[in-house]
Amino acid sequence: MVQIIDTPQFQRLRYIKQLGGGYFVYPGASHNRFEHSIGVAYLAGLQARTLRENQPELNITDKDILCVEIAGLCHDLGHGPFSHLFDQMFMPQACANEKWKHEDASVEMFEYLLEKNKEHLTEMENSGLEDNDLVFIKELILGEPLREESSPSDWPYKGREEDKSFLYEIVSNKQNGIDVDKFDYFARDCHHLGLKNNFDHMRYFKFTRVIGVEKNKLKRKHICSRDKEAGNLYDLFHTRNRLHRRAYQHKVTKNVEIMIKDALLKANNQIQFEGKNEKFYTLSDAKDDMEAYIQLTDQVTERIPESSSSEMEQARNILERIMRRDLYKLVGEAKVGHFNNSLYLKHSIIGEIKCSLYKIRVKEFVPVTYSYGKGDKDPVECSYFYKKDEPGKAFQISKQQVSNFLPECFLEQTIRLYWKKKDEDKTLLNDVTQKFMVWCKDNGFQVIFRSAMLEVKKKISNVVNLCNG
Repeated sequence: MVQIIDTPQFQRLRYIKQLGGGYFVYPGASHNRFEHSIGVAYLAGLQARTLRENQPELNITDKDILCVEIAGLCHDLGHGPFSHLFDQMFMPQACANEKWKHEDASVEMFEYLLEKNKEHLTEMENSGLEDNDLVFIKELILGEPLREESSPSDWPYKGREEDKSFLYEIVSNKQNGIDVDKFDYFARDCHHLGLKNNFDHMRYFKFTRVIGVEKNKLKRKHICSRDKEAGNLYDLFHTRNRLHRRAYQHKVTKNVEIMIKDALLKANNQIQFEGKNEKFYTLSDAKDDMEAYIQLTDQVTERIPESSSSEMEQARNILERIMRRDLYKLVGEAKVGHFNNSLYLKHSIIGEIKCSLYKIRVKEFVPVTYSYGKGDKDPVECSYFYKKDEPGKAFQISKQQVSNFLPECFLEQTIRLYWKKKDEDKTLLNDVTQKFMVWCKDNGFQVIFRSAMLEVKKKISNVVNLCNG
């Protein structure tokens, strides 16, 4: 583990902020992907060892634990500059219609790390890890099989057999989202943001057991919690929702991230990174060569002001506006109602909204989703539990069985409109704000925020009318 940490590929994570643009809003949020990855590795090993200690019959080996730890350590190797800003905001616009996620780059960077550090990873050789173990690590990082060759009824993973299916739920749990990745970043982000974390992951470890569950004529082993811990799990997802509302999706955080994204798009073809065989790649193409991609950190924004090229002028101006706190203006924010008989903003609906709002180009439309991580579903109802007097029998719990104080809805969406031009365009901004208000009313959206400039204009108009009266 230490030998992996002491490689350039892993040390690169020191220069990628965990919360991207959140650091511009919360000065305490200066932590990086480096320490988060170490934390996930620790918690992954802790959960695997706890399960082995409580249930020796699971036959969890030292190799299993080591693989889970390495996967936790390397699961974020593929993050780009400013973390999710890169893969969720920059890349979709820079590489339109190309499906790419940072987990794919994490697997490629892990392979690149092994290749470039063969002479230094002596402990890894001594540990006796074989090819299937490396496949297992990559599957854990992805949270899914490397290739979907098997039919749905077959066991799709190659790294471990079906009797160890529960190991795939530790680092990245696709079934209900309860995994050590979240345990670490919830605790770490809350600490640096100054927020309270209501979820106790150490207590969760104490009351978990692996139980076989039969579903769709398939019996697989899942990590199950004590029935009395259902409330603790709701606290986990409530914390997730609160972090998104107060930090990750904060209106100023998204504002800064939009500006950084715009600057990177303007500079995309001007910044070059050297890869293998002296080939050069743009910022968006560097993902195709890990030798070039390893150079991508938050420090890429420092290369923009250093350039005196006229092609970089627009990018420089945007970054300068961030430094001067001359941010884009939030025109308005509205809560999604029953749009096209749907509470969920699907891609087709987002396209319709953009078409109707993008008539004036100098603005940014941002859909914001708050949820417990499973869309409009309750993730706790996708989890399994057991009773104290029946530790070998798994079952599911509905929220009505837990408490009457739990939420009825698990998905809420809003849309935001940001104005990119400077303050001299106040008349046009007021016009856009009014059109946004009319559009929201016509389409059943509930306005929860609108530009203060329109409010000021109305107050001035009222005062003038009173004086005239």
